Amino acid sequence: MNTVAGQGRINTQLLLPLIIALGAVLALYFPYMQSLVADWGTNDNYSHGYFIPFISLYMIYMIRDRLAAQQVRPLNSGLLLIIFGLAVLIVAKIGSEYFLQRSSLIIVLLGIVLFLLGGGYFRLLSVPILYLIFMVPLPAIIWNKIAFPLQLFGSYLTEHVISLLGIPIFREGNILHLAETTLEVVQACSGLRSLVTMFALSSLLVWMSSMSTRRKWMLFLAAAPAAIIANIIRLTTTALLASFYGGDVADGFLHDFSGVFTFIIGLLLLLSANKFLDRKTAR
Repeated sequence: MNTVAGQGRINTQLLLPLIIALGAVLALYFPYMQSLVADWGTNDNYSHGYFIPFISLYMIYMIRDRLAAQQVRPLNSGLLLIIFGLAVLIVAKIGSEYFLQRSSLIIVLLGIVLFLLGGGYFRLLSVPILYLIFMVPLPAIIWNKIAFPLQLFGSYLTEHVISLLGIPIFREGNILHLAETTLEVVQACSGLRSLVTMFALSSLLVWMSSMSTRRKWMLFLAAAPAAIIANIIRLTTTALLASFYGGDVADGFLHDFSGVFTFIIGLLLLLSANKFLDRKTAR
């Protein structure tokens, strides 16, 4: 399957195999996608998962002209990628490993593109397809390994910021003792949720950017400080309000709204970094 099928559009002879292949993938992965969507609804850490497939489709839509200009050159090596992805699915199914079950879909999709459409399409579609990884929740064991150090780090920084403001505070691990109340920096307040979301957003900004490779990496990595700073602002604000109005202020509406507040602050910081680096590129 190494012949040129045409230029400017996908050959109609390949359209039917492509539809069949995508239909088979949909049928095979439907139960795994069903459980994934259910996770988005119950796991607040990945509530952004609903948006990721639409962002991926938007990325593909944005390069539709470049895709239309590609020559269809099917490569048999794509079949190896499909087999590998299915093997990952089988092994993950036996081991009940949900992350690999779901992420194997990405490998299979990449293999289908390479096998039926060729290297040109593969190069253009690889990033939009790989972007789907942001919709797959990390294994709990990995999430917890990262979340707890971030809880301690967030508690440590919040303690120092509050102390600089002249408010008495004492920290024990991830517990903050104030004069009026005691606050616990739980896993949901670790900032890891914001970190995942910010990396998803920074990846999209990098893909849309025309900056140099070095500045693209700088923009991508800017997601980490943006998420951390936004989370520290959230924790500090909560601690300040709790010190004046008691621990009840940290619950209810304020607790729910603080997640949106953190996202907005992180997004503004990320967009500021993008604007700064883009201005440097223009110069």
